[in-house]
Amino acid sequence: MGTQLHDLTALEQAAAVRAREVSPTELVQHCLARIEALDAALGAFLTVTPERALAAAAVADRAVLEGGELPPLHGVPTAIKDLNNTAGVRTTFGSAVLADFVPSFDDAVVAKLAAAGTISLGKTNTPEFGFPCYTDNALAGPARSPWDPTLLAGGSSGGAAVAVAAGMLPFAQGSDGGGSIRIPAGINGLFGIKPSRGRVSNAPLGSETTGLGVQGPLARTVRDAAAMLDAMAGPVSGDPFWAAPLPPGETFLGSADRAPGRLRIGRQLESGMSGVELDPQVRAAFEDASALLADLGHDVEDLPATPLTPEVFPAFEVVWALSATTLPVGPGQVGQLRPLTRFLRERGLALGAREVMEAMATLRLFSRRFVQATSGFDVLLAPVCTMPPRPVGWFGDDGATDFARQVEYAAFPAVYNVTGQPAVSVPLWWTPEGLPIGTMLVGRPADEATLISLSAQLEAARPWADRHPALW
Repeated sequence: MGTQLHDLTALEQAAAVRAREVSPTELVQHCLARIEALDAALGAFLTVTPERALAAAAVADRAVLEGGELPPLHGVPTAIKDLNNTAGVRTTFGSAVLADFVPSFDDAVVAKLAAAGTISLGKTNTPEFGFPCYTDNALAGPARSPWDPTLLAGGSSGGAAVAVAAGMLPFAQGSDGGGSIRIPAGINGLFGIKPSRGRVSNAPLGSETTGLGVQGPLARTVRDAAAMLDAMAGPVSGDPFWAAPLPPGETFLGSADRAPGRLRIGRQLESGMSGVELDPQVRAAFEDASALLADLGHDVEDLPATPLTPEVFPAFEVVWALSATTLPVGPGQVGQLRPLTRFLRERGLALGAREVMEAMATLRLFSRRFVQATSGFDVLLAPVCTMPPRPVGWFGDDGATDFARQVEYAAFPAVYNVTGQPAVSVPLWWTPEGLPIGTMLVGRPADEATLISLSAQLEAARPWADRHPALW
């Protein structure tokens, strides 16, 4: 066991609970103490629920003492991103408009994580309605990098990433509609999984009109993330998208313990977006990951031609703005919205039906062609962001300027929300200043298993779990 409870991985914590070496209450109390000591300076949480968490821990304690069968992650602390409804807990969606909203139901993923034995300590920080690729709002302020609190922690799952990277939690749930798991994972030295479309249910109210948003884990280790994905995965009756299930008896955690074999890996260095250049540190991280994959015996080669058509990015922007048209905002509340949200809402409301349908059709056709064009590769390798972490305030206060800077900064991840392919961020590179820069691996549709197996191989070759910020 580690010298402190937060040194333990989620799976080590679960094993310690089963062995009665530590109780769920002790784990929850330790994490709550970490949150109290660190969160004011980092902004990981919008709402902390100590009484609720300790009550759940007491129930978990009794279950251990009774000696019955326990769920796989029994007693392990976690938290829920504040874009997910949690019954009886304030759920703000990062917006002052919903500052006092308390839902009466759980989203499906919240119920699944509870059924797996995890104990939520609250709701993690997220930007307003999850639109930006960084985390800041009028309720809790910015989520700051534990590696350098003058820098943003990414988004929209920035609070979840901060909580894990700072040792407040062993793992946390996030969501990803355009890079929102992979970006904060890459910035904070974590492993994050954006699952395939349909792998994790967005029921009961998750908007799947665009098909962009999915939910997944952020963790310090591949095995922890795989175990969390096992807990989250599975459709709910009525879901519009269903990812092909794993073969009977197999798990994502099992994939982490299986060698990937020799893979054909395609290097994608071009984002397809004109005028976007990679920072030298991002390029160095990419080349380092490429060399490591080759050293491990994989066939690594450049994509013969990046099949990214110019039409895909304007179409994505149309569909992204479309998501802002149905926000639960009354006419008298528009002034409470952040500039970016107002910009996207106004842009979305100005769209015509034909423009929207043409954009949706463009994305679907692009997805089919992209997957077919890259089907000869087992995995694709790409940067996550084009630059290292940005300073707090870098994106600005003007909605249009903010959006343009995000497009430049996060030029790579959204393509795979469009195609629905699984993708992960692996933390293999740190800058000379000690800042992590993740690199993205992308799998074939519904093939998270290969990504997890390959990521575990990378982790074994270049361990990262013991690299912590100074405040650890």
